[in-house]
Amino acid sequence: MRVVVALGGNALLRRGQKPDAETQEANVAAAVRGLVPLAREHELVVTHGNGPQVGILAMQSASDPHLSTPYPFDVLGAQTQGMIGYWLLQAFENEVPGRQVAAIINQTLVAAHDPAFGDPSKFVGEVYTEEEARRLAAERGWVVKPDGTYWRRVVGSPRPQRVVETRLIRLLLDSGAVVVCAGGGGVPVIRNELGRLEGVEAVVDKDLTASVLAEALEADALLVLTDVSHVQREFGTSRATPILRVTPAALRRERFPAGSMAPKVEAVCRFVELTGDMAAIGRMDEAAAILEGAAGTIVTPDGQYPGDRLTRRGRADGDAGLAAPT
Repeated sequence: MRVVVALGGNALLRRGQKPDAETQEANVAAAVRGLVPLAREHELVVTHGNGPQVGILAMQSASDPHLSTPYPFDVLGAQTQGMIGYWLLQAFENEVPGRQVAAIINQTLVAAHDPAFGDPSKFVGEVYTEEEARRLAAERGWVVKPDGTYWRRVVGSPRPQRVVETRLIRLLLDSGAVVVCAGGGGVPVIRNELGRLEGVEAVVDKDLTASVLAEALEADALLVLTDVSHVQREFGTSRATPILRVTPAALRRERFPAGSMAPKVEAVCRFVELTGDMAAIGRMDEAAAILEGAAGTIVTPDGQYPGDRLTRRGRADGDAGLAAPT
């Protein structure tokens, strides 16, 4: 099977942890161990978050007295792709010796007129108390919003249209490599009036980019991995219950937090609606079980797990991909 995995930000940094390189490397190694069964048996593409990392670099850049102006977010996004890609690359090579692994920097095309540029909503950087967040917002011209019990900086998050280097990723997959790509949703770029690519000050949601990429690569499954075992109905209330099997239409009728679960739900629903294949949301350490239908929230066109009839798509002869459930 061809599987696209979107690793949540907690693959690198958990709430309350200091963003030291050693801590993040250890977290990455643990996340990759959970992906080893997929890397050994399937074609695997891995995307990842970069919110805390790009936020740290932005803060360092803004306070560096040697710079005339801080580095823009597209440049910071590229820097984090290189750093996190290196950690993932090395972890995979250590866990699956002999398997070729490629970590590449990607650009993600967005629309220059996307309304998200005027309504910042994407969380980046570290968490703060409300008092700290408001002070930093006043000092640095940030926009800050609550994220659970904490506060964080937010920037514009335009919708991804296409990963520019999709054909290169396909070539690497066809060569047998595990591919780490589109980190942090990819470096956001637009095509200017001359048709040339140009970076923009924004962050693209990594789950939505993973969905766009999975569809373009004709993936058989999209796994959005985070620190929760399932999507929950009536989340945050005493009536909260896990959702095990669901259709995109039913999942869209539920209400989810805009800054956390909502983009994940949109990503998996979009992929299933466009492809008719399977997507899922669940814990990083249960990736193999999720793909087998034994864990996580499974999203399919009819709300059932395809079971043993989930077969590899015939790319040459146009086979249908996921078979109907038994």
